[in-house]
Amino acid sequence: MSSMIKISIVAALFATVATAGTLDDVKKAGVLKCGVSTGLPGFAEADKKGNWKGLDVDYCKAMAAVVLGDSTKVKYVPLNAKERFTALQSGEIDVLARNTTWTNTRDTTLGLNFAGVNYYDGQGFMVPKKLGVKSAKELDGATLCIQAGTTTEMNLADYFKTNGMKYKAITFDTNEQVDKAFFSGRCDILTTDQSGLYAARTKASDPSNYVILPEIISKEPLGPVVRQGDDQWFNIAKWTLNALITAEEKGVTSKNVDEMAKSSKDPEIQRLLGAEGTMGKNVGVDADAYKKAIKQVGNYGEIFERNVGVNTPLKIKRGLNQIWSKGGMLYSPPFR
Repeated sequence: MSSMIKISIVAALFATVATAGTLDDVKKAGVLKCGVSTGLPGFAEADKKGNWKGLDVDYCKAMAAVVLGDSTKVKYVPLNAKERFTALQSGEIDVLARNTTWTNTRDTTLGLNFAGVNYYDGQGFMVPKKLGVKSAKELDGATLCIQAGTTTEMNLADYFKTNGMKYKAITFDTNEQVDKAFFSGRCDILTTDQSGLYAARTKASDPSNYVILPEIISKEPLGPVVRQGDDQWFNIAKWTLNALITAEEKGVTSKNVDEMAKSSKDPEIQRLLGAEGTMGKNVGVDADAYKKAIKQVGNYGEIFERNVGVNTPLKIKRGLNQIWSKGGMLYSPPFR
């Protein structure tokens, strides 16, 4: 068989996967297959009993509630950075919710669609306090631990080249390997998205011995990803996220959602919760699908605070991940 024929067959197989009715497949299976990190505190991590939790995990749960009516009907598939896109392209998973940066190349050349941003991030640096380093501009000649197959590698190269500095990179396949190498002293600096640095610091025997430097060297809009070629599934992924954001903006929570559906005079809240309009029907799910997600998982603010907020070990402030009306970047198109 010629190489051209092989390429055509592979392309045809991917096209079949991409254009299949993912919603029908998920309903038939009775479970949503969600690709997540192999273990990132606050975002996707399994406890000793195998129960997953985290900000990305809660997105998976919300989508399962929208599609299947039950946030527990999720099969979590842990993937490293190298595996994640192939797993989605091949149909091994239905959606990828794995602290993945939305970039031009990923959005246009991999046959994938980003459904939005569920966490605005940026790459930073963490150093042992004993080094006395106060700025990333002092890192000339440093050895850095990084995860392979991520935007981290390219951002690092650009930053050091721009500032006329040299460095040595030691790469690993998983977050766990990177963190272990850093805390064992194999490298001077740990660099990744700042959210990842906060998560990594919780694993240290004494987190106070490590400092996150002030510089942010990149834009890292993180969000869920689906395959191209299935607009209905893309819309479900996109509007599930928008529903969580809109719910916070409108003051709809997991605790008051039933009452808001009955008594709110706000037309957008009524449409969001399926009390009127066709928001659910428009994407092929139940009229009250978004209400189920909010009731079972919470609005965006509840999800953020529960997993990564100031009262968690990560202690992350809302910052850019605040609702637009409160000075942040989170903004949903209207439910209209």
